Amino acid sequence: MNKTVLITGCSSGFGKLAAKTFSDKGWNVIATMRSPERETELTKLDNVLVTRLDVTDAGSIKQAVDEGLARFGAIDVLVNNAGYGGHALFEQATDEAIRAMYETNVFGVMNVSRAVLPHMRRRQEGCIINVTSMAGMMGLPNSSVYSSTKFAVEGLTEGMAFEYKPLNITVKSVLPGAYPTTRFNANTDDDLNAGDDELSAHAQKLHAHIQGVVKQMAEQGGAVADPQEVADKIYECATSETPVHNPVGSDAEMLAQMKASLPQQAFLDQIAEIALPADMEGISA
Repeated sequence: MNKTVLITGCSSGFGKLAAKTFSDKGWNVIATMRSPERETELTKLDNVLVTRLDVTDAGSIKQAVDEGLARFGAIDVLVNNAGYGGHALFEQATDEAIRAMYETNVFGVMNVSRAVLPHMRRRQEGCIINVTSMAGMMGLPNSSVYSSTKFAVEGLTEGMAFEYKPLNITVKSVLPGAYPTTRFNANTDDDLNAGDDELSAHAQKLHAHIQGVVKQMAEQGGAVADPQEVADKIYECATSETPVHNPVGSDAEMLAQMKASLPQQAFLDQIAEIALPADMEGISA
């Protein structure tokens, strides 16, 4: 009997690629998104159920899970992929924007996991994969709030991995590096012009520098990073023994190695040299 995966955020990006990858491997796929009526590609694939799920709407989550179970009989793997980013200094982020990002990136992961875990516990097996970011390994300039949401999910993942290991349910994270293509940057909420002139100028200068760094890191080896790497890593985590935390992409893997090999402040000092313009001060103890 084919196994079944439920994936959130399948309208584009890593979610859509993951849905295609699992389908190509013979899995049943519950491909969820907020506006399934707009989807034309995944609906053509065999053993793929395209249905509505908004991670901030408990009713839609329950309906999608129930519909998937009715169609396929089980959910073996949950991929919490839905989320969005944003570029702004901490002072530029409104209370509304901060809460909205947490509702999707953190509470959304919790909401969907809570809906699926009872089913996995009854079956005494399952796997949950949370797609985070290399921003979950370190705070990034102009992404402090976004980084905090990814740190939160990394901590949640680690704690849940301990809690559910005795119940034969694995919990892991996949931390993508930079994949600078238009469709993968579509779910962003930038507010770099907010605040006074000094604040806005500081934000714009940081943003221009960090975008250049991200582009350079994503193109290591002479080619733009292929987002299919992320879908492949998600599939690998679902089907084989992997660590709890799984960086993917040459930049994320390099940062993970740096962080593991250096004292924390030394790591931050090196990141400051890379992430901040030369005429700005680094981070000091």
